[in-house]
Amino acid sequence: MPLRRRRQWHNNTGNQAIDPVGTVRARSADELVAAVTRARQEELTIRCVGSGHSWSDVALTTGYVVPPQQLGGVERVPSQMLRAGVDGRYLVSVGSGTRIHEVNAWLDRHQLALQQMGGYDGQTLAGVIATSTHGSGVKFGPFPDYVRSVDLVDGTGQRRRIEPSDGPTDPAAFAAARTGWSLDQRNDWFDAVICGMGCLGLIVSMIIEAGPSFELTEVRRVTTWEEVRADLQAGVLEREEHYEVYINPYALHGPGSNRCIVTTRRPPDANRGQNHRPVIPELLGHLPWVTSLIMNTAGAIAPSLIPRLLDFSLNAIKSDGYTNKSYLVFNIGSVNNLRAYSAEMGVPTADDGHVKAVELVLETAERFARDGSIYHTSPISLRFVAPSRALMSMMHAQETMMIELIQLVDTYGGVEILAAHQDALSPLGVRAHWGQINTLAPEEVAARYPGLPAWEAVRRQLDPDDVFASPFSKRVGITPRAALT
Repeated sequence: MPLRRRRQWHNNTGNQAIDPVGTVRARSADELVAAVTRARQEELTIRCVGSGHSWSDVALTTGYVVPPQQLGGVERVPSQMLRAGVDGRYLVSVGSGTRIHEVNAWLDRHQLALQQMGGYDGQTLAGVIATSTHGSGVKFGPFPDYVRSVDLVDGTGQRRRIEPSDGPTDPAAFAAARTGWSLDQRNDWFDAVICGMGCLGLIVSMIIEAGPSFELTEVRRVTTWEEVRADLQAGVLEREEHYEVYINPYALHGPGSNRCIVTTRRPPDANRGQNHRPVIPELLGHLPWVTSLIMNTAGAIAPSLIPRLLDFSLNAIKSDGYTNKSYLVFNIGSVNNLRAYSAEMGVPTADDGHVKAVELVLETAERFARDGSIYHTSPISLRFVAPSRALMSMMHAQETMMIELIQLVDTYGGVEILAAHQDALSPLGVRAHWGQINTLAPEEVAARYPGLPAWEAVRRQLDPDDVFASPFSKRVGITPRAALT
């Protein structure tokens, strides 16, 4: 088994790093089996690390790490592998190391498209599924809810295809084609593995359901929190399929005056928008050091300027219309080049929980600015997601608003204020995004995830020796503290 010993791995922004025992560049399920077998024999752990776009410690391990980039590729699911009556037109098999932009390119060539996605396309598909990454619109679930089948190697080295009880695979055809594999069509297992945080197996590939390709027109209009709050309470989420908000956490003209950008995305009508976003913000996104220099200089010399700079940045991205292929519109553009980190927290929309959450966030931001001159260096993002069947998804069994709190790298007090937001939102039952900075403790996870006992039962079956345990999984209490190191 090819190994690179004690070579440091770090994530995209460098805020998380490890010196694992070894790096295994596996290219097949058989090589993953060999890697798991070796880890078990040496009483070490093993995990995949994806593209490094998680700011939390979710991917870290002290044992072996497996970059999955050589487990890539996209192809149609062969019709002979499908059960009778299954419509395979939109089913595609995707290798776990395939990045979303590669999936989009393949789908586009075949007149297909993801029906929803987040604002960035550089992550591996397995990574966004394992942490329940999402787009915005309460008619659409997170990435795990577009998965129909998962191929993985479990903690005993067994190759498994895991599907719901009505999964798409024909058992007889699978048995004939996949010697040495097990087909497990079980709802309890499937609902656990589609958001597993790397704790239930090394994913080889997944079958996902796409749809026909389509275009969208994106409109970004300037408004205030007072108006957005009224729209939310009047049911705007049911009227708009794709709806999200950027909000300046600082009110410059009294309570509720916080500058907002409301983004809506709809099928294009006769008045098609431009085929590009506003030029200047896109240009600055390609020069990320300029934005970071301005914000960090302001933070060091005159932090009270930051709220006005955030207002300026929101005004700059307003747009009367941008029309393009759906996956290009979902991608928020060159702003993804900024070196930043974030925390993201989900609260249920029931009983106006989402409105109460924003008010708490604004109160916390104002308190830190007033008492410690600690500021957010980016607008706050509000996105909305349908309930998920995945047991450990932030959206499990509840319509959710996700609050993304983004900070540029080197923001003064940035991590401190993110932890304060999580504490302030605790009474609302906040569920923190696994892949973003969080301070989750075991008792919080147990209280907020009713599916945890069922998920843990599956984990014990698929990983009886804790070979996929990690410092992260022990910290949040989803694997035993006495598990392997």
